[in-house]
Amino acid sequence: MVGKLLAPEIRDMISQRDFVSLRSVFTDWPIADLAELLSDLEVEEQVIFFRVLPHTTAADTFEYLDVDTQTALLHAMGQEQVVAILNEMSPDDRTALLEELPASVVSQLLRLLTPAERAVAQSLLNYPEGSVGRLMTPDFIAVGEEWKVSEVLDFIRQHGHASETLNVIYVVDATGRLVNDVRISEFLLKPTDMLVSVLQGRHVEPLRVTVPQEDAVQIFRKYDRSVLPVVDSEAKLVGIVTADDILDVAEEESTEDIQKLGGMAALDDPYLDVTIAHLVKKRAIWLMVLFAGQTVTASIMGRYQREIDAAVVLALFVPLIISSGGNSGSQATTLIIRAMALGEVTLRDWWIVMRRELQAGFYLGAILAILGLLRICIWSTFSLAYGPHWFLLAITIAVSLLGVVVWGTLSGAMLPFLLKRLGLDPATASAPFVATLVDVTGLVIYFTVAILVLRGTLL
Repeated sequence: MVGKLLAPEIRDMISQRDFVSLRSVFTDWPIADLAELLSDLEVEEQVIFFRVLPHTTAADTFEYLDVDTQTALLHAMGQEQVVAILNEMSPDDRTALLEELPASVVSQLLRLLTPAERAVAQSLLNYPEGSVGRLMTPDFIAVGEEWKVSEVLDFIRQHGHASETLNVIYVVDATGRLVNDVRISEFLLKPTDMLVSVLQGRHVEPLRVTVPQEDAVQIFRKYDRSVLPVVDSEAKLVGIVTADDILDVAEEESTEDIQKLGGMAALDDPYLDVTIAHLVKKRAIWLMVLFAGQTVTASIMGRYQREIDAAVVLALFVPLIISSGGNSGSQATTLIIRAMALGEVTLRDWWIVMRRELQAGFYLGAILAILGLLRICIWSTFSLAYGPHWFLLAITIAVSLLGVVVWGTLSGAMLPFLLKRLGLDPATASAPFVATLVDVTGLVIYFTVAILVLRGTLL
């Protein structure tokens, strides 16, 4: 909103080359607002705007932009601007940008970095893609156990400006292994001659550098921390991960799961940034799979054509039966997939979940069975549409609803466990997929019950 309101004024300043006013107006602006403003300007105007900003502010603002905007700016900027911004960027944000670019471009950009920054960038890029190592920053404050509080405070004054955060100070032994993490407030409130080893920290299990980023989200949620240390295979402290980076991972993971739950492949970019061809490709695959599943439904209907011809009234309730089963299955699979994503349910809980969903499915099916029974009984009081055997028909519908809902609930709950056990993403068990699966089996249940109950009457 801020950007849309002020973009015309910024364009006027740029066109008039009033760079002094431009710099003075935005000197004290929050970085997030500057990034929002820049997103409403043309690339050429963005380049000029970045040239006016101080190097540190420009780098911080650049980090807030999406990768596509960053890439466009890197191509439009002069080498001097690119060098200044890349060297000022925080290592984790710079890694996030570099891993999205082609290898040839990354090589060129790495050569523009200072030797120290190049070494940091290359070390982070050497970690596996999607690991905590790609997400962490090596900018932190670490102190020795034998230090005094006064020495720690002096060290922070000298080197604290380069740290990602000063909320937590890390204590390491002589070999660099993590010993503890201590809030900055502990150092500020304790006597200056007290040894660091005496201070009580809040040490928790650190993140391993090779841990998947999705697992780190669960660990942050479990310990409710704003920052966590990262260690290598030898337990040496190599970096930290902050909550803002974890929030980005959590948002991306949730977005992917929601899109898969809707019955489509996850988009690689924001909705408005993908082409129509890409959008169709991501959605068409699942639609074709679901279409193939529905053709099986048609085949099942053909298998029971004789029963339908003998009792046409059965066809009236097919949508009711299969939709009830599909809806119950979609509910169950959505609940379980989300519970898995939050770490509330693991593979070992499958038996507990199955028992719970079996009970829930029975009660839900009983509720719908009663409603179906009442629907036919009440309707038959005022109409002869269901014929003289309406009560047997009502029993058929009620029993079918109970069976289909129980089966749908159980299938929807167990499918995510099966997929996870096979090493696949549980979110692939999308609601439309479960509904299609239950449609097919629901018809078999419905017509099997109809044959058993209505034999000798309608059939």
